[in-house]
Amino acid sequence: MRATRWIRQFHRWTSVVFFLCVIATTIALAQERPLLWMSYLPLAPLALLALTGLYLFALPYLPQRELPRREDWRDEAPR
Repeated sequence: MRATRWIRQFHRWTSVVFFLCVIATTIALAQERPLLWMSYLPLAPLALLALTGLYLFALPYLPQRELPRREDWRDEAPR
């Protein structure tokens, strides 16, 4: 469960980075002499978003591991 939580957090922060890259690219390409290499800037975060997004999408369909259950302490008889 910890890995899934980390991946969710990573996905959220990567989406922020992607958003900022898209804004920077839009500004750079709107200039009189646009920097064309800036159009490739959002591709790296987009690839990471695709990978983590596919994992998070498939997560409900993957078989869940069942952890061994511990006896509930309330069910135990007093000693």
